[in-house]
This record gives sequence, C-alpha cells and structure tokens, in this order.
Amino acid sequence: NYRRLSMNNSEIQIQFPKPGEWGEFTLTAIYPDEEGYTRIDRYQQNDVPEEQTPAMQAVVAALVGLGEDWQAVQVWATQDWYYPDPANEDDPIVGVEAVYLAVEAVNPHGGRRIFTDRDYPEFIITAPAAVAFFKYFTEQNHE
Repeated sequence: NYRRLSMNNSEIQIQFPKPGEWGEFTLTAIYPDEEGYTRIDRYQQNDVPEEQTPAMQAVVAALVGLGEDWQAVQVWATQDWYYPDPANEDDPIVGVEAVYLAVEAVNPHGGRRIFTDRDYPEFIITAPAAVAFFKYFTEQNHE
C-alpha cells in the first residue's frame, strides 16, 4: 500500500485538471466529523482562503521537483508525525508534525506513476503553515 494513513483518519486530495498548471485545482477534504461520520468537502482554487495560500505554494513547490518529464495530476496529503534522523546516537529523537504527499503523475509518453516521500524526501513538509493548512480543511468547521 503506497498511501500512508493519517494519524487522524483524514486526507486532502488535490486534483490538477491541466497537469503543470498549478493555479487551477480542486481540493477535496475527507475527514470524520464530531459524530464520526465521514465529511467530504470540495473547494476550487478561488475558495482557498488567502492566509492558506503560502501552504498551498509549499505543496506546489514540492511538486515542481518532479522534473519536466512528470507532471502531477493528483496529490494525496495526510498528516502524521515525522522523526528526523538524529545527528548522533546520543541526541533524543524529536517528532514534529508533518504533511506527507503521495503524488500521481503522468509523463508525455502516457506513463503514470505514484511518487511518495520514499522517492522525494521533500514530499514530507514540516513547515508549520503546511500542517495548519491540513488542519484548517480537516478539523475546523469553517462554513
């Protein structure tokens, strides 16, 4: 199974209808509500609040690292703890919250592939803004 389960059973899916054109997307948040039912909320690029834009740009920056041959068509984002390798064995390992990306990409030759943080370590985004972005769409009741 290539997809990581989130620590809170939530995920964000981002679809790019025109691969390589990052300004147009549909964001789908899937998360449990207070009663335990699964909520599915969909947003277009214009629905993303301005204060969340930098975190979306961090996701896009990670996708650009795929290179010219591969263009993302769909991204799954989950949240979990990340434990960086200690500098030496005497240091305690400290966990930080992170957003993990799994990316479905296509190439001009008709190839389709899933890339994960095993392929691209930059798909582990530890920036607090990215974690806040994930929580905004999967925890907060913002209607």
